Amino acid sequence: MLEKAVPYGHLALEQEMDSEIKEEVPVHEEFILCCGVETQVLKCGPWTNLFNEPRANRPKLLIFIITGNPGFSAFYVPFAKALYSSINRRFPVWVISHAGHALVPKGKKILTTSDDSNAQEINDIYGLQGQVEHKLAFLRTHVPKEVKLVVIGHSIGCHFNLEILKLAPELPIIRSFLLFPTIERMSESPNGRIATPLLCWLRYALYVFAYLLLKPWPEKIKSFVIRIALRMMNLQSEFSVLSVLEPFCLANAAYLGGQEMMKVVKRDNDTIKTYLPKLTFYYGTIDAWCPTKYYEDIKKDFPEGDIRLCEKKIPHAFILRFPQEMADMVADWLKDDLSKI
Repeated sequence: MLEKAVPYGHLALEQEMDSEIKEEVPVHEEFILCCGVETQVLKCGPWTNLFNEPRANRPKLLIFIITGNPGFSAFYVPFAKALYSSINRRFPVWVISHAGHALVPKGKKILTTSDDSNAQEINDIYGLQGQVEHKLAFLRTHVPKEVKLVVIGHSIGCHFNLEILKLAPELPIIRSFLLFPTIERMSESPNGRIATPLLCWLRYALYVFAYLLLKPWPEKIKSFVIRIALRMMNLQSEFSVLSVLEPFCLANAAYLGGQEMMKVVKRDNDTIKTYLPKLTFYYGTIDAWCPTKYYEDIKKDFPEGDIRLCEKKIPHAFILRFPQEMADMVADWLKDDLSKI
């Protein structure tokens, strides 16, 4: 019996491996000029250019992920792939980096479009409001008007999410998810009290330190350090994350962080009230950026809203350890909306 069981076990394993190979989620990486700034876009699914698709084959909906800060989109790939699989691969899932948070690796081409906005039209593109305009420009340039949108914001991406709803009511956004939302009183949060002096008062010292320490490093050394760091954290990345050690990108992340501390103060209740039926908030119980008091306050102000408190002790940076769990939850929340498309 054992002799017969062994080959069967091998066969089952081979079939399982074949299945995994067939089920591998395609992810396409692009570097584009958006508002004149190098921007990384990672696209889950076979659709790479929605305008090139015949109308009959064009997806009816796009799930658009706006990252936290730093806006290193490569770290969101496991979440995007898990979400794409959880919705049965029906619609594309795209992740966009923040302006100035990604540099094009050597040998990579930058895609340009004739419709790209002039960078000078956006003041302070690396700042808080400039990043909002950057995402709006992408959606208007790279997504056909008839394609419906689900926007997922994480951390400061939730602030951008609300700003997009407010500034572009014409966009066909059917649902917005705000995961671990830093949309108010950032400098008063436990992490904010630590980050504010560093990002607002000591930022230039951080710039000098980053440039003096990291700028001389050759790319091979940076790649080696990143590989070691990812291994120590038990993480993998199928795309380059060299931007993590680029002084230019780190300086832009720190600059954006400083503006977050100064400007993300009062919750935008007017926008929340206007779009409440489309919004789902998800707060953490161990989140030092938006403590449970923020959840209790918004729940009190909007008792009819879809405002949830995590029951699984998922941390703010869910993308590092809990991408599958979050993807399954978001897919479940989306079921009714997707059933109508």
